[in-house]
Amino acid sequence: MNSAAKIAIIQFPGSNTERETLMACRRVGLNPVEFLWNEPSEILSDFDGYVIVGGFAYEDRSRAGVIAALDPIMKQIKIESEKGKPILGICNGAQILVESGLVPGLENHRLGIALTDNKRVKSGHVIGVGYYNIWANLRMSAPPERCAFTRHLETDDWINIPLAHGEGRFIIPDELLEKMIANDQTVFRYCDDLGNIIDEFPTNPNGSMHNLAAVCNPAGNVMAMMPHPERTEKGDSIFSSMKQFIENGNPITDHTLSFERPHYEVSHREPNHDPIEWIIDLIITDNEAASIHNALNHIGFDVTVSRQTHWEISTKGDRESILKKIDVSGELYNSNKEFISGIKHSDNTASFLVRQKEDMRGRAKYESLTERFEIDGITEIKHGAIWNITVKSGNFDTIINQILHTHILFNPLAHECYRIKQSV
Repeated sequence: MNSAAKIAIIQFPGSNTERETLMACRRVGLNPVEFLWNEPSEILSDFDGYVIVGGFAYEDRSRAGVIAALDPIMKQIKIESEKGKPILGICNGAQILVESGLVPGLENHRLGIALTDNKRVKSGHVIGVGYYNIWANLRMSAPPERCAFTRHLETDDWINIPLAHGEGRFIIPDELLEKMIANDQTVFRYCDDLGNIIDEFPTNPNGSMHNLAAVCNPAGNVMAMMPHPERTEKGDSIFSSMKQFIENGNPITDHTLSFERPHYEVSHREPNHDPIEWIIDLIITDNEAASIHNALNHIGFDVTVSRQTHWEISTKGDRESILKKIDVSGELYNSNKEFISGIKHSDNTASFLVRQKEDMRGRAKYESLTERFEIDGITEIKHGAIWNITVKSGNFDTIINQILHTHILFNPLAHECYRIKQSV
């Protein structure tokens, strides 16, 4: 009989690093067991610890981690976290922990952090957005005993492990970040080959605030980590620390964290004709909207969902000529599967425009159109998505407010959300 600590390796549809995680756990003497999202969640109480693996749960639709965070299994994970058991979220797993509120660990698991689109800026220019992979240096910025996953490292040690993600940029309100720093919850930070923490690409590979690569909850038993320690033996100290934490009886700390973030109010937005708006629809099936539709139906909302891409284009000069050049460039939509459309107006429908507060996609398209395609007269490009929610049964206003409260459409730390006026 295997007496080693039993670790649930939790997988959602789209997870893809379970093999490496199983191997890493076995290397340090843990007993990992694959556990699927749709297995009876009460079985999780039989395990000593948990790793939510990397990959692309539900293909990162809407945004990475949010659909998985609403799965029933996460309710049980929250219960197990309160028992002091160690829970590690790697990459997509980190995004799930953040979207579920397990990290940073505010009261009632209130959302406090966003993991959002990468930002690779150097010398004032966007040199990349979206998915990026490289080996990264992570310097430990907390005492070894502070966290379940750092007990075999020393403060200011650094490890070199792979990084591979598209939405790994930590965003935290300044006041909360200061409290987390004072609380030693900012566990790992990106550094250069000499251990220096420099807030610029490539040392900071995704633009994270405070060069953050991993953060823990106040008790120290839950950690969200964007790079991949399971993919190399150089990351084994993370898993051997987890083993020691369990063997020592889950010695959580007595830290607490409080932060009163103002309630986010969705603003109303009137149709705008200056600057110009391009609203893009798909000719093919929109799998992203279908996933959000299914997720909302699964948790009890009788609604249908559609999604449109939104571009806001500001110009000076001959607008018609500028827009024609942008259209021909193919930068803002693919005419083989997309077309310029309009707002969908219908009964019992609420439409919301969601945009990144720091719109790196819009900025990147602006630089491409003005520098690569040499189109003069563009002053700004903004990118967003329009979500159209049609309520089929129930009180319209109540249902819409409840859906907004799930944060499935936007994370208020990283996004702006506007309600678009409907006219039939």
